[in-house]
Parts: sequence; structure tokens; C-alpha cells
Amino acid sequence: MNDNFKEKNGILINGHIKIHNPETGEIFIDKNNAIHYENMSIALADSVGNRGNGWIYEMSFGNGGTSVDPTGIITYLTPNSTGTNASLYNQTYTKIVDDNSVNNTDPVRNKIETRHVSGTNYTDVLITCLLDYGEPSGQDAFDTATDQNSLYVFDELGLKGYSASGTGNLLTHVVFHPVQKSLNRLIQIDYTVRIQSLAGTVGE
Repeated sequence: MNDNFKEKNGILINGHIKIHNPETGEIFIDKNNAIHYENMSIALADSVGNRGNGWIYEMSFGNGGTSVDPTGIITYLTPNSTGTNASLYNQTYTKIVDDNSVNNTDPVRNKIETRHVSGTNYTDVLITCLLDYGEPSGQDAFDTATDQNSLYVFDELGLKGYSASGTGNLLTHVVFHPVQKSLNRLIQIDYTVRIQSLAGTVGE
């Protein structure tokens, strides 16, 4: 090997969410999300190093990502993607999506899958989370809320890693226009995180 060349490697991570009603096919949100690269680097190192922490464990929902003025104009806050203690703006609900966890009450519909095509340099982590008719407890009967600050009118969500000591780090965060979860509708979140290896050689 020529000593004048040095291999350069890197990892690119990006994410995408789709929020929809699996019964009607209605799509509420379809967009990319922000990655918290510092926390993700810790999570990847903990996972690869078998430290008992780091893997994707739960999906958290909140209602603090936007503000709506009297004329209906929505202002979107910037996703939180810096600082190890980053969090949602106002978390109001969370659900375990790690289907290997004994705390996951419905691992068939709330689960994590990895998908890889042989010969490619990326692998997708697909996280599926279903908010059934009866959850969260205390939601409105119909999706007609006029108060955008209602607990279950969601406008932000994020993935969090597992931590044996308590709440794990925020790994991703996305802010979107408000979507109400109510008794009369199912909401499913398909969250894809793509981990891609970048490699090449450069001359010195």
C-alpha cells in the first residue's frame, strides 16, 4: 500500500418519519428529521462496545415544537440537536419501541427492524410505533381540538436511547405541524434511520 495515501472513513446518519393512519391511509406528516450527532455517537459507541446502553429504546412525543398565532400561522422551533442533555421542548407522552424489552406491551406493532441490501454501504433501522385507539389515556374523543397546546396535539417527537440509569439520551428530534391523537383515529409512525459508511482515499 502506498504510504502517501490515507484512507478516510466516516458515517452519515439521516432520518425520515412518516405519520399516518394505517386504516384510512391518510398521511399526516412525511419529512426528514434532525440527528443529534453527539448523542448518536455515544449511542453507537456504547452499542458497539457492548456497554449495556445506547440502543434505540423509546419514542417520545410532545406539544412544544410550534406556536400558532390567531390567524393560523404556524411558527416552527428549531429541533434540539446539540448538548448531551437535549430534550423535547415539552414531552407529554412516550412509548417503548424496543421489541426485545419486557416493558414493551405490544412488541408486534411497536418494534425495531434492521434492513440491509448486500453489497451496499448503508443499513436502515426502521422503528414502528402505533398509537392505538385507546392511547394515550385522557385523549379527546374526536380530532376536533381547537387548542393547539392540548397534551395530545403532537408537534414534535424524538427517539431516545436506552440507559440503565434512567432516561436515555435524545438521538433524533423532529418538529412538524400539529397532529391530534384522539379516540377516533389510529396513528402509526414509521421512523427510518439510515446509517451509511463513507469511505475513500486521499493523497497526502
